Amino acid sequence: MDATELRKKFAESYGYEEGVRTFFAPGRVNFIGEHTDYNGGYVLPAALTVGTWAAVSTRDDGVYRFCSTNFGTRLECSVHELIYKKEDDWANYPKGVLSELIQFAGPDKSKQYLGADILYHGNIPNGVGLSSSASIELVTGLALSELAGFDIPMIELVKLAQRAENNFVGVNCGIMDQFAVGMGKEGQALALKCDTLAYRYIPVKSYGYKIVITNTNKRRELADSKYNERRSECEQGVELIKKVMPHIQALGDLDLEDWERVRHVIKDHVISRRVEHVITENERVLAAVKVLEANDLTEFGALMIASHESLRDLYEVTGIELDTIFEEASKIDGCIGTCMTGAGFGGCTVSLVKEEAVADFKETVAENYTRKTGLVPAFYICEIGGGAKEMQEEEKQSQV
Repeated sequence: MDATELRKKFAESYGYEEGVRTFFAPGRVNFIGEHTDYNGGYVLPAALTVGTWAAVSTRDDGVYRFCSTNFGTRLECSVHELIYKKEDDWANYPKGVLSELIQFAGPDKSKQYLGADILYHGNIPNGVGLSSSASIELVTGLALSELAGFDIPMIELVKLAQRAENNFVGVNCGIMDQFAVGMGKEGQALALKCDTLAYRYIPVKSYGYKIVITNTNKRRELADSKYNERRSECEQGVELIKKVMPHIQALGDLDLEDWERVRHVIKDHVISRRVEHVITENERVLAAVKVLEANDLTEFGALMIASHESLRDLYEVTGIELDTIFEEASKIDGCIGTCMTGAGFGGCTVSLVKEEAVADFKETVAENYTRKTGLVPAFYICEIGGGAKEMQEEEKQSQV
């Protein structure tokens, strides 16, 4: 869908086209560092060129109307009646962001949130671990704050979007997704310490290689319950370690040397495996930063493979579908790295594949995966893009 079509859809939905502004927020992929974010650890995500667009125009009656080309549903609510409703489904994300924007503005300035009509259009597959929810949150936060006349720093919008998901939607997520979506830069990954928000940009010079995301097309029924279970297991591990290292606050405070000194205090083998994954995954992220800075994609790919193996064997969040994609991808000449990305139990893998091998990768992986699981995968050839922004006229014409 191009900008002209998006504006036409806006006019069809709301009956006018004047005064419409267009905003964009990307999806994200995490190359390495899974299940470390809520443990105060390191992650290495990047924004993508796929994402969510929002065509927006202001109102003056305190009413917000949300519509989506993807879901075919429409919701209307008053600025004074921002309540979570399960039946509102995806619209709870923009409602939550609006609620947080109003709290952030304070009693006096919140009056500038006068109402708006918003039409969303996205090309991120939903529920596969590419942060469609964070993309909706950031495009909403940026658009509505701009319409209200507030120049809110992106880092504050990132924190606000996480609060919306935690407090309004009720998903106890870490900050990685929102951070990558808001702060991403073209051609660069983000090395982020999730508890302190210390970060820096790491160029990904993938010349001759493509980033291939493979969707298992398996419904992720277990993802939420197992996510909460893993968080609890990690928290138990922290409490046990505190008996001998009382100063630590999270597993991200430990390095491998620390772990070797304290692992004896965790007698439960399951909790021990969970802790070991987090600590070794942190080390892999730090190693990945170094090899990317040295432009050593082969070693980076080896770290991706080690990450998946740890998520499979120690953290146990992969499942037969992700493991089958991983195994089949690993066999392809020209695939130098592959691993699951996201929470697990379905969703996607991310792979680095030589350009000339991409066609064979897609054909062979699909054939063998379908034969073994009965499911048909989907493939997305992606580029590393920039973070949330208002679209300029020439971008509106070329990128929507």
